[in-house]
Amino acid sequence: MSLALLAILVAAVVVTGRHQGTVADADAPGGPSTTIAAPVEIPARPNIVLVLMDDFSLDLLQTMRSAEAMRQQGASYDRAFVVDSLCCVSRSSLMTGQYPHQTGVLTNTANLPNPYGPIGGWEAFSAYGNPERSVNAHLEHSGYTTGFVGKYLNQFEPGMTDLELPAGWSEFNALFGSAYDGWGFASSYVEDGELRVREHAIPPASATDEVKDAAYAGTVTEDLALDFIERHTPDDAPFYLEVAPYGPHSRVDGDTPWPDEPLFPPAMRDRTGHAGPLGNCGRVDCSDLDLDDLVGFGDDQSDNLPVHADGTPAPGWKPTTTTLRPEDAVVDLRNRARMVASIDRMVERILAAVDDDTYVVLTSDNGFHLGQHDLERGKGAPYDSDAHVPLLVVGPSIEPGTRPQVVNNIDLAATFEDLAGLEPEPWRSGTSFAPSLLEQTAKGSRHAFFEHTYAPSLGLDPDRVYSGGTIDIIPSYVAIRSRDALLVRLDLDPDWQGTDYAWEFYDYRDSAFEQTNSYADPGKRAEVRRLQRRLEEFVACGEQRSERVRPKCLALTR
Repeated sequence: MSLALLAILVAAVVVTGRHQGTVADADAPGGPSTTIAAPVEIPARPNIVLVLMDDFSLDLLQTMRSAEAMRQQGASYDRAFVVDSLCCVSRSSLMTGQYPHQTGVLTNTANLPNPYGPIGGWEAFSAYGNPERSVNAHLEHSGYTTGFVGKYLNQFEPGMTDLELPAGWSEFNALFGSAYDGWGFASSYVEDGELRVREHAIPPASATDEVKDAAYAGTVTEDLALDFIERHTPDDAPFYLEVAPYGPHSRVDGDTPWPDEPLFPPAMRDRTGHAGPLGNCGRVDCSDLDLDDLVGFGDDQSDNLPVHADGTPAPGWKPTTTTLRPEDAVVDLRNRARMVASIDRMVERILAAVDDDTYVVLTSDNGFHLGQHDLERGKGAPYDSDAHVPLLVVGPSIEPGTRPQVVNNIDLAATFEDLAGLEPEPWRSGTSFAPSLLEQTAKGSRHAFFEHTYAPSLGLDPDRVYSGGTIDIIPSYVAIRSRDALLVRLDLDPDWQGTDYAWEFYDYRDSAFEQTNSYADPGKRAEVRRLQRRLEEFVACGEQRSERVRPKCLALTR
């Protein structure tokens, strides 16, 4: 059921009003009041704010006061996933509501030269018409003011491309790639319809914490986001704003702003020795963040080896052990929490700044592993550490509570169109979960599909700090995630022309993480076969670019 249809059905039986109230019995003046259920009032053209964090793993969610407030007041989706746990691929699919095979964005960078053309980054996103297919373009065309603040797409950089305002954005404040390091970066702004660039200098080492934090990428992102909201609230035109902080992504350059900078650089006010002996980790004490929060850390991977379809062992693709020491993983975990503290403050201020006709969505482009699966630091794997992300929504008429359905980040585009009263574009492979915002028990998806393409880190990949590790060794795969299980079909042949399929299956009713590959377990055979058939149907769909997605392919997530 679409949001529009749900609204019509509700409106047919209730009188407009937002809150639960009481009315006196008309036949008994002064008699006892009767409590009536609140009708659902949906703004005709609500504002929408998307906060898209970078490399945020679920182990950090406990640290955010804003996330806890959103959970209490709004809808929380505990089974939310990303189509590929790799930054640029995930962001491209989120904006378009399409799978990577449709967007053509298969990895973080163009990876040129190669015989196929650009396979990732801004170059692929632009070359294959994705800006025009993105949800912001549809919203802007329908009358929305659209704004972007923060991290955009890899290789959309001064000197790397002819910078032009991407289609579908009324305002565009992108912070360019040097912002990964926290300080010393450029950003864009629109003037007279043209995209222009300004510099944000690195404060001297002698500067105060206050001066340094005013120039911090997280602070600049917050200031630009709040400025946009304040200028457009209230306004005759509704707005759509994507806010994309760089945190808690790591630094990418060895040339740091000041000596001894951590790999994950928090704002000064949140660091060890600046906000108390251990720094600021939000809702939890930093000392309470430990290896126990990295679910599955130290698990023996010998029983996770992939197997061929006939159950025979396949070659392992992971290292035999991680070189990431436990004490270093804890240092990284705590610094990542300290980075999140600045995002938490920003989200609290966004929530305070928006009006009652605004939906605010909090999620991440992917998760992050810190030593789990013997994969050291990084992302890209189909496992929960990498592919499972937070998804929290607050806004008008939302029924608070946890939703049981499975959501993929490609569902966001259709959801935003639905909230705006628009018919989702026919090329969207994602489906709207907007009805579940208004009705907690509304039916939704039961499956999500993942796609990942093997490609070694070339050129200016922001994740090159992990080169030789996670990014370079994870094979191509397709996968299906149900509410309680994960089935992965790996292609162990690194040649794009060849295939060597192997399988992994994990039942989360047996363990909270991917403890044992039970693909060949006779007791799991029925569930494996069920998911395998659905995954084969998904692979057979294969719609491209602007093709209308067939109903039977959309129905595969149900």
